[in-house]
Amino acid sequence: MKDITVKHNITIRQAMKVLNKTAEKCLLVVDDQKKLLGTLTDGDLRRSILAGAKFSEDISMSFYTTPTKLVKGDFSPGEVSRLLQDRKLNLLPVVDEKGAVVDYITWSDLGEDRKSRKLLDVVPVVIMAGGKGTRMEPFTKVLPKPLLPIREKPIIEHIIERFTDIGCSDFHITVNYKSKILKAYFDELQPDYKFHFVEEQKPLGTAGSLRFLDRKFRQPFFVTNCDIIIKTDYTSLYEFHKKGDYDVTLVASAKEYVIPYGTCELNGNGHLSHINEKPSYDFLINTGLYILNPDMLRLIPENKFYHITQLIEDVKNQGKKIGVFPIDDDAWVDVGQWAEYQKVVELFTH
Repeated sequence: MKDITVKHNITIRQAMKVLNKTAEKCLLVVDDQKKLLGTLTDGDLRRSILAGAKFSEDISMSFYTTPTKLVKGDFSPGEVSRLLQDRKLNLLPVVDEKGAVVDYITWSDLGEDRKSRKLLDVVPVVIMAGGKGTRMEPFTKVLPKPLLPIREKPIIEHIIERFTDIGCSDFHITVNYKSKILKAYFDELQPDYKFHFVEEQKPLGTAGSLRFLDRKFRQPFFVTNCDIIIKTDYTSLYEFHKKGDYDVTLVASAKEYVIPYGTCELNGNGHLSHINEKPSYDFLINTGLYILNPDMLRLIPENKFYHITQLIEDVKNQGKKIGVFPIDDDAWVDVGQWAEYQKVVELFTH
């Protein structure tokens, strides 16, 4: 119980971190007497953030205040199953006669592994793996960045596993730098999923080679950098893109930056107004994981150096819809930086 119950006055940032650790993806919000005040999902937090809420604000305006609940000793397995199915819930809180939370019930408690979301077995994945990886030299002088090892597997296999876990089986890997080594690795690996190489004859930036895939796909598809590991619900991400009717969706990490000094604020006369001691600022950082609609590829110029940021700007200028899917900063690791790479290696070792 302790891992999914939270107080009503915790911050959005704190709630994101708790949600990132729990398998239930739903928190029970309680007061000091453990009385149930509501439920909070990652979708609730996402809506608050996209509506302009700051990560330092409490969750009082984010959680759902009239959740479906059960009273201890006053329900049957059949009633639980019906409520979970009819209301498309994964979890039901159980309260005592005073309204205090005493338990919760999920599909697994009923002996069923019921999933409300379908596998994305027809959704293609593009992995941008053609870069030189200069930030990871001297290792990348020998190996292409996607093959840098984390424990017993290279980075690219960890990335692919995130997608095969939700049923994806069609991978398109853009290659340029040390492409023969990367191709040889996959030929030797002989995986169960399908993989295709997209050849860059010259470096084309972080999005230029996507143009080679124009007219290849019939539905929205994932695009990911080859040096990021993201722990999030990829099915929820895809549903977010589809339901929002977005043309491009980017995954953004909630990052907090603290200035380790007192900052000086001036008044209109150029005199000191006040000092902010070690102020913190919240940002949403682009992680390098996207979903694109197939027709967006036609905006990419042929055989020209072109970055994904240019594509997003061109999509925006065309009046198209761009979605932002916020995740917790602990859910994103940029393995293309030495400090982060060493952190991930440590994490996978223990």
